[in-house]
Amino acid sequence: MKEIKTFTPYQKFVIAMLAFLQFTIILDFMIISPLGAVLMPALKITPAQFGLVVSAYAFAAGGSGLLSAGFADRFDRKKMLLFFYTGFLLGTLVCGMAPDYPLLLAARIFTGIFGGVIGSIVLAITADLFEYQQRGRVMGLLQTAFGASQIMGIPAGLYFSDLWGWHAPFLMIVGIGVAVGVL
Repeated sequence: MKEIKTFTPYQKFVIAMLAFLQFTIILDFMIISPLGAVLMPALKITPAQFGLVVSAYAFAAGGSGLLSAGFADRFDRKKMLLFFYTGFLLGTLVCGMAPDYPLLLAARIFTGIFGGVIGSIVLAITADLFEYQQRGRVMGLLQTAFGASQIMGIPAGLYFSDLWGWHAPFLMIVGIGVAVGVL
């Protein structure tokens, strides 16, 4: 029977940070749809315009993921992660401050361009830092960010949007993201 290696304190820290990064990215992507009932009347947009706001992130993320695949391995992963995460947070901040439909749409595209690359960088960092036998456990732990964003993040985001308006979830994601990014 193989011995299961325990994670070092540094590895645990890295897993936690990467999971929090994933949490904020997924929450930003997921929170927009439930906010539709608040966003559409607030910005006076049609369902078709709202659909474009929701899908703009995904299309931008897909495009940036394909485009970055050609050059991503030429750069230090940590610096690249920080660059793209900073862009993601700036885009999310603009989303939270957008006063109208055109700026919100532009901010969702910008956020998607930067957010779309982060998942692959996280997986590349995982492959670099963890032994082959540990990667499955690490990836499993990182995937908990998906569930956590849906179970905890979306209800909390909707609660705070009910208290302080639709801007609140985006601004809270930025607040959490800045704290995690600094760490």
